[in-house]
Amino acid sequence: MERGQRSEERARLATFMLGHFSVDFMSGLLPALYPLLARELGLDYSQIGTLALAYTAAVSLTQPFFGYLADRWGVRRLAPLSLLWSGIFLGLYGLVRRPELLYPFAFLAGFGSGAYHPIGASRAAALAREHQRNTTMSIYTVSGTIGYALGPLAGVILFRVFGLMGTLVTVPIGLLAAALVRWGLGHFAESLAPSDRRSGGETRQAIAWRALLPILAVVMLRSWAFMTVATFAPVWYRELGYEVLYGVVATVIVASGAAGTLLGGFLADRLGSWRVLLGSLGLAIPALLAFAATTSPLGLLAAASFGLLADASISITLVAAQRLLPGRAGVASGFILGMGFVTGGIGAPVTGWIADRISLQAALGLTALALVAALALCWSIPATALRRPALAPVGSRS
Repeated sequence: MERGQRSEERARLATFMLGHFSVDFMSGLLPALYPLLARELGLDYSQIGTLALAYTAAVSLTQPFFGYLADRWGVRRLAPLSLLWSGIFLGLYGLVRRPELLYPFAFLAGFGSGAYHPIGASRAAALAREHQRNTTMSIYTVSGTIGYALGPLAGVILFRVFGLMGTLVTVPIGLLAAALVRWGLGHFAESLAPSDRRSGGETRQAIAWRALLPILAVVMLRSWAFMTVATFAPVWYRELGYEVLYGVVATVIVASGAAGTLLGGFLADRLGSWRVLLGSLGLAIPALLAFAATTSPLGLLAAASFGLLADASISITLVAAQRLLPGRAGVASGFILGMGFVTGGIGAPVTGWIADRISLQAALGLTALALVAALALCWSIPATALRRPALAPVGSRS
């Protein structure tokens, strides 16, 4: 009986991982699309950053709302619809030839991703056993990271062959992913009730904002650095003359982030969330500075190190928020994932504005200040969220 239950849990987790991979793969096409839009439509750094913000703002601002719906009413219809929505509206990018019309299309496209992320994260949390929560959430999270990492690489090929019309590939991808996820939810009889099987039937409590805010701040600052580098690294490498590497650099960063997410979740369940959180953020700072200081292809090594370290704490902060909001896994996931997206989106135009005035290389280096601030705020996160004593030293086990 136990073996059969575990097999069904893994199958359900795989269903949500498939949707996560698909929605983030489609989003991952955008970093490869931005340089082409800059050339074809004459966009400057600030406009590219604002376009990224339009998409990520919609993704982030809607996530708490969709997380609330997932907690209350389930996901059988909402999950497939979100995938189909993303595919259609991201595909419409290739039909737009006026820069001012790109922004509403970007905003509408973000609704699909905004709906899917808290849905998938809350259901993955429901399938996680307490002693494996970081590992389970990292495995789920990395399915999306892999999709986002492959997106820029596929985008370089698609846009080189089809130009802007290459975005239309997202339409069949969204349709197929929606059909497979809908089939999977029906096949495994996914309950429409709130996902609290693993939380021991926890009742919903009022949101403890004072406890949650430090985690949100760390997530937002980390995302500021990561999303800004992932957005502008291809633009910078193209300016440096690396016609092939400009598409590869974003894939290197995000793929390394996927490996970091898996490693961080695995280590957090064994060495302690506190140790891994501090260590990964602290080491990400010199990695980012090394990337910004290197103009040769060797910079890809620094880019890989930055991606690995910056994303190693993703599952830690997500699980910490879920622990602070018992019975509200969808809302917790929506806030953590949503605020990460919106801050990454805000960081892009800010970095673009700075780059227009000094240089893109210098602006990327200044982004390390966000990681410094995130590291400092870690000591404000409630001890219970990280499973550590309230006065534990940095090296203690959580």
